[in-house]
Amino acid sequence: MILVDAEGLGASRPGRDLYHALSLTIRTGDRIGLVGINGTGKSTLLRVLAGEEPPDEGVVRRGRGVRIGLLGQEPRLPPGTVAEAVGTGWEAAALLDRIGMGAMGAVSTDALSGGEAKRVALARLLAHPVDLLLLDEPTNHLDLDAVAWLEEWLAGFRGGLVLVTHDRHVLDRVTTRMVELDRGSSYVHDGGYADYLAARADRDSRAATAEATRRNLARAELAWLRRGAPARSRKPRARVDAAQAVVDGRAEAPARVQPLAVGGGTSLPTPRLGDRVVDLHDVGHRFGDGPWVFEHLDLSLAPGGRLGVLGANGTGKTTLLDLIAGRFPPTVGTIERGPTAVIGYADQQGQQLDGTQGVLDAIAGPARRPDWADAALAERFWFDADAQRAPIAMLSGGERRRLQLLLVIGARPNVLLLDEPTNDLDLDTLRALEDYLDDWPGSLVVVSHDRAFLERTVEDVVALDLAPAPGLVPGGYAGWLKRRRGAGPRRSRPAATTTATGAAPATPPVRRGPRGPAASPGTRRARTPSTLRHLLARAERDLDAATATRDELAARLVQPGTDRVELERLATALAAAEVRLATAEAAWLEVAEELGG
Repeated sequence: MILVDAEGLGASRPGRDLYHALSLTIRTGDRIGLVGINGTGKSTLLRVLAGEEPPDEGVVRRGRGVRIGLLGQEPRLPPGTVAEAVGTGWEAAALLDRIGMGAMGAVSTDALSGGEAKRVALARLLAHPVDLLLLDEPTNHLDLDAVAWLEEWLAGFRGGLVLVTHDRHVLDRVTTRMVELDRGSSYVHDGGYADYLAARADRDSRAATAEATRRNLARAELAWLRRGAPARSRKPRARVDAAQAVVDGRAEAPARVQPLAVGGGTSLPTPRLGDRVVDLHDVGHRFGDGPWVFEHLDLSLAPGGRLGVLGANGTGKTTLLDLIAGRFPPTVGTIERGPTAVIGYADQQGQQLDGTQGVLDAIAGPARRPDWADAALAERFWFDADAQRAPIAMLSGGERRRLQLLLVIGARPNVLLLDEPTNDLDLDTLRALEDYLDDWPGSLVVVSHDRAFLERTVEDVVALDLAPAPGLVPGGYAGWLKRRRGAGPRRSRPAATTTATGAAPATPPVRRGPRGPAASPGTRRARTPSTLRHLLARAERDLDAATATRDELAARLVQPGTDRVELERLATALAAAEVRLATAEAAWLEVAEELGG
């Protein structure tokens, strides 16, 4: 059954097109993932498909009697209580419990935070039968258990589904077709997220080959026209100019300049971090006379440590980050921050942004006018010239989130606290942020429900819902999941301080540079699976870079017209590149074998 048939859709915003000539037919049983960088119009398209706003171009036809449910980025709830908004009956109560809102049925919808309102809106949508679900970032503000439950629920849903999400696990498990919005165009790929990545890489490769062919043909045409026939007295100037324009022309510019927050191969400067970062001693907290959020937490964040914070909603993840950041003191216990620690905190709400303010004005701050350095920093965070001049109110939710990250990282901290940093970010931004954090030398503490992001960025986790008291779990998300499933021996709570890399209190914290902790000569460290995955991703990037350098030098070596001096220089450089490639291959194999073993 056809649920929605869209033909020739187009949308734009001041300065650029979002998409044009987009046609899409959605049938019962279709499971479509909608992807694209922030600001390409994904949320706009969902609203157009749902009939909440008209398309700028094209037409949308909906099947007779088709029931469509839309979960927007900022949903609106009716006045009344949470229970009244979701509905009566055990199904509604079960849904509220699944998303961590079971105890808030009597709370007024006007009193909810943005994240709580999003969860209630999701339960309200799932509690009523629909033929087509249009979901915009449904996993935002859910804990890991709720995300896993929603993944199962969507996998069993029999109607049509169009899903915008940054959760790569959900995309790969649930979707069977992907629609990509890219620089005003749209592309359809069969299969889930992994198939989409392969198809996109193939498309990029074919585009590069086509561009090279185009330029070679144009050069040949131009050479023939310039040479001309001996008897010809007049050359076709128009054709010569046209061919020259093709040669001088450029392929379509990439959607973004890679990589995020990096220019010239170096990251933003980070102040040196000393031996002491942040130490928590028997910390507990509660608000007023209310129940304890958590108690008896001992923790030491190591220099360069990568720490995740996990637990169900309400167990105090955000409270812990607030305490580390010094926003308020703990009810009991002490928190000591090292003298060199410069903390940057990207919380869930983000900095309060003035919607009337321009992006560059926000970057420059209130004390001065924007300059070229502000514009350069904005470009490194993928804000082009149009976006830099735009008022913040015109930005998409993901672009505002990216601006908040820019303002935090741009302040050059050496300790980063990230509270749900993946919310509303697109998939390309997530991958770039993960790559940036891979080589960032400071200490990192992350609260996230994004399993792929946790697997890429953290080495150990603090489990706030661990019985009998919160404590450190080595091995990142995989170690936490293993503990939750009851596999392996259970560790008792540390008697004193536990470092973020899992070392005992008597062991001094390991210094960790951009390439990971150093081992003593002649010894082999036991590394956790999450650390090995972290190192394997880095080794793969090093291997790709070394291969590209080797291939480029080999191609230049066989180009005609190269003089002897240049040939000797290229041969020497190629030999050195072969050595670097062999070293990179050996490093990759070592980590891969250890991970596989």
